[in-house]
Amino acid sequence: MEFTVLYSSGESRARAGRISTPHGTFDTPVFMPVGTQGSVKALCPDDLREAGVRIILANTYHLYLRPGHKVIERLGGLHRFMGWDGPILTDSGGFQVYSLSKLRTITDEGVSFQSHLDGSSHFIGPELAVEIQKALGADIIMALDECAPYPADHAYILKSVELTNRWAMRCRELMEGGEQAIFGIVQGGMYPDLREMSARALVEMDFDGYALGGLSVGEAPETRWEVVAQVVEYLPWDKPVYLMGVGTPEDLVEAVKLGVDMFDCVIPTRNARNGTLFTSEGRLSIKNAQYAEDERPVDERCTCYTCSRFSRAYLRHLFMAREILSYRLNSIHNVHYYMQLMGEIREAIKQDQVGAFTRKFYETRAEMSVRS
Repeated sequence: MEFTVLYSSGESRARAGRISTPHGTFDTPVFMPVGTQGSVKALCPDDLREAGVRIILANTYHLYLRPGHKVIERLGGLHRFMGWDGPILTDSGGFQVYSLSKLRTITDEGVSFQSHLDGSSHFIGPELAVEIQKALGADIIMALDECAPYPADHAYILKSVELTNRWAMRCRELMEGGEQAIFGIVQGGMYPDLREMSARALVEMDFDGYALGGLSVGEAPETRWEVVAQVVEYLPWDKPVYLMGVGTPEDLVEAVKLGVDMFDCVIPTRNARNGTLFTSEGRLSIKNAQYAEDERPVDERCTCYTCSRFSRAYLRHLFMAREILSYRLNSIHNVHYYMQLMGEIREAIKQDQVGAFTRKFYETRAEMSVRS
């Protein structure tokens, strides 16, 4: 993997760059739609390509449990298995073990847990986490980390950081040579000293990139941005920075200004299935009765398949009738919106107009709020 910074903002830490992988190149800042089980819900690979998606995320935990990484490896790897020829990033599974497993035991060797599917017992340590992701054939893999609960006291988070750093070292040692890249995950809760401790230790290990984990777990937004701003200062300029599991359009705009290059989140597709659509003027709830006879597209500035062909009235009808097509058309629009937003952010960085872009972004939303 190669990362090149092409442009940087003179008024913030925002930068625009390019990442090259064995399965293609993509520009940053970038948003990665989440294909948890080898599928971005309701969308096929052609939908993603048409929306401008260049990299997706898949989930190690879910694919390990079903159909199994060895099955996928025998069938030619995840790219071939799901019909996606672009770059893929896989997460380590640590967050899913934390959030989905009711019973788990964490030791220095790894995590013992019960499957959320059938209650069967499993164990994933750093070595297996790397083995799974290598078998899947991901372009970028993540080191195994412990996603600590929030809130948690300083003593607990200290032990968690020390464990995560030990696991990171074991993962890093397994990645010498080969084409796949590996990112370390900075943990430390909301404690500045522990975030610094984690970041500095990972930088010493010389990962290909660095992720910020343990955020968007219930903390106040201002706390989140303080943590991001602090951690980015400790990370090397020539390595990509990935903020995991974040977020909303507003989150993306704010985090880019702090120096974040990569994002993933289920928000665009999950909201689509729940009838919330993102537009250049803010959010729109398609189930509202006011759209029952509205002939306009979701967003008159949008060129996606959904907005080019269908009215708000039709989309509301599909949603209220619980038609499967509702999920697909809404998801096409939301993913396209996210890709378009990231493209506009990259252009603003290139033109050194991040401040002006941000002001317009929020002013447009405020105007819609007043009209509503």
